[in-house]
Amino acid sequence: MLTLSTVFAHASDTLRVVTHNRVTVVTDPSKGENTYRAWGVFPTARQGIRGIKLKVHLGCPDNMRCADWDYKDHITIRRTGGVRGESQDIEVGRMLTPYGGAFGKDWKFDWEVDITDFSLLLRDSVEIEYKHTGWEPNEDRGWTVTLAFEVVKGTPAWEPISIRKVYDGAYRYGDPANPIENELKPVPFTADKKAAFARMRVVQTGHGMDKPDNCAEFCSKYREVYFDQKLIDRRDIWKKCGENPLYPQAGTWVYDRANWCPGDLMQPDVYDLAVQPGSSHTVDINMENYASTEPSADEYITAYLIQYRKPSARHDVAITDIIRPTLKDAHRRQNPANAQPHIVVRNMGASPLTKLDIRYGTKGFAQQKYTWSGSIAPAATTLIALPGVIDNNVGQNVFEIELLQPNGKKDRYTADNKMTSSFTGVPRHGETMIVYLMTNNQPTQNSYVLTNSDGKVISERIAGSLEANTLYRDTVQLTKGKYEFMLLDSAGNGLEFWANPRGGRGKVRLLNKDGAMLQDFESDFGSSVRYAFEIGAPVAPVTDHTSFGLYPTRTNDTTTFDYYANFPHDVLVQIVTDPGDEVVLEKRYQQIKEGVFTYDLSQHPKGRFYLKVYIDGEEKFKKRIRLKE
Repeated sequence: MLTLSTVFAHASDTLRVVTHNRVTVVTDPSKGENTYRAWGVFPTARQGIRGIKLKVHLGCPDNMRCADWDYKDHITIRRTGGVRGESQDIEVGRMLTPYGGAFGKDWKFDWEVDITDFSLLLRDSVEIEYKHTGWEPNEDRGWTVTLAFEVVKGTPAWEPISIRKVYDGAYRYGDPANPIENELKPVPFTADKKAAFARMRVVQTGHGMDKPDNCAEFCSKYREVYFDQKLIDRRDIWKKCGENPLYPQAGTWVYDRANWCPGDLMQPDVYDLAVQPGSSHTVDINMENYASTEPSADEYITAYLIQYRKPSARHDVAITDIIRPTLKDAHRRQNPANAQPHIVVRNMGASPLTKLDIRYGTKGFAQQKYTWSGSIAPAATTLIALPGVIDNNVGQNVFEIELLQPNGKKDRYTADNKMTSSFTGVPRHGETMIVYLMTNNQPTQNSYVLTNSDGKVISERIAGSLEANTLYRDTVQLTKGKYEFMLLDSAGNGLEFWANPRGGRGKVRLLNKDGAMLQDFESDFGSSVRYAFEIGAPVAPVTDHTSFGLYPTRTNDTTTFDYYANFPHDVLVQIVTDPGDEVVLEKRYQQIKEGVFTYDLSQHPKGRFYLKVYIDGEEKFKKRIRLKE
């Protein structure tokens, strides 16, 4: 029997296929991988598909805590055509799990990636496999995984003809006895007689830690892509992680890595290649020359070649995402926002897109119009920053976008010209605000700037102007309008990071004229934090903000917990073993608003613990302590 899960989304032309619905995923330490397979029913081959998005949801299982490690998970099309159908083993998504050791039981996060290039295979009954790798214990920790395929039916912008594997594997990197180019050889192909272009879609991540360069996870090496022996792309296989929208995490989440970060659904590199029907070609991937004294690094690469007919329209544009304003998890760093909406536009036509009218605004407010000019190649995307403010009411709002007149012409397919996003309105504060900044041991890495909606600097502390371990309370007087506060860290490790004990710990908050906390920022923030707000009446009432801090979290003896709240509460602090949740220390504080408390753990053996904080009986904070490690 096939277990098929298919439900319809809100739009009549969109099909939502859920193959894995809150599946509890754990490791198999005996093998280093564990597979979870399920079936879904997709449109038939006769139905046109305009686009497909894979949406991945992770959460903590009901009866377990979130798992600890940043493991590499593969989402593949295993079989097509039913239980007797053809085996495919095509990777459509690669998920790098986060360090979940400090996530609360209600933690969850959503990612998405466009997988329209696999529309030839996502037809009828398809078996999808989620492969979770890793070796950590599986009795008390794991993930809850949901995989949803959002299929938009309609005329394809370009019709696929064929799909084939180019590369698929873990390629050993740095072995002088067997260079990686022995495996990454040029791959020939012949263009179909109806093909107008071919697309090579590549996903690559580096793993392992060798000598001398800690490859492939922690070394930056370049990759070259060739088409017909001509170099078409060269870039470092490297990704900055300090702007990861999923933060903070329990492990080394801020460390830059080989094209990925912990808590990351990979976005592919896409190369569109001009071909003539029936012509012969080659594609080739090369890595920077590298030799290791102890080779153990692997480059995990999947590359697929999809051939397409010519685009069905000359002038066709689509909006593919609203980055700000939105509630999407992947865009948390940019939101809430109150000015300069950011959208992603794709040219779906055969002609370069050089001009576009855009209508936008918050539902219930006056709409704005902007004429964009530039150049977007066929099938390419670009981010457009729109001018003006983002109007909002208190609470949830809806932002609306409509694309009009690509290149001054009628759009041949208007169904994907509109998009809406829900977003939360920014808070409204009084005219006096205090920037409360306690620096750490490395203040030269930090700076802040407060700007209005026109980008004018209202207040700032430039890099190099701050002193170590110093409290700054900068009072600013603001007029009615919209503002944004941003704190930057040039080293990408925030005001606190457990693996940077020399940095110490700092703190930043925004206060009102009476000293009540308006916004508290996580000190372990990576590269930046931002806060958008407006000044005007009516002023939002002071809410029950709380602030927690624990430092150091790697210690041989003591650790210090600091607490602040706008209103008094009964606070229970427990330090428990990991695993086991055995309470080794418990402190109760009656009706407190703030305090700094030091706890001595020196009498306990080496191990890991959690500090948990309960306010009025509800768990509000949890952080891991490494003792004598």
